[in-house]
Amino acid sequence: MVPDDRKYTQEHEWIMIEDGVGTIGVTDFAAGELGDVVFVELPETGSEFSQGDTIGTIESVKAVADLYLPVSGEVIEVNQDVVDTPELVNSDPMDEGWMIKVRLSDTAELDELLDAKAYNELLGG
Repeated sequence: MVPDDRKYTQEHEWIMIEDGVGTIGVTDFAAGELGDVVFVELPETGSEFSQGDTIGTIESVKAVADLYLPVSGEVIEVNQDVVDTPELVNSDPMDEGWMIKVRLSDTAELDELLDAKAYNELLGG
């Protein structure tokens, strides 16, 4: 299921916007492709990144994947639960398994992302 309350990247990240802050994670599809996640590395609070920058890694029993930032901004919160309990990425990637929260520096970048319908089409749905 692809919730329509957020935007998506072709690299299978999602972002949900609330009051100029984007909560970012990986999609169900990405979590399924990775397999059992065993380690998550995320940036420090206060770090600033540009759209498309690599901001961390997700390591599973079968692969290591980069985590990309869908929009430019400053990291204002890191989900320590996901760092401490990486399997949250598998069990609840669209909610409790979120990665970081970012204060957006350019909301126009959101227009470059996929809506739920376009992301579903990317997945072949």
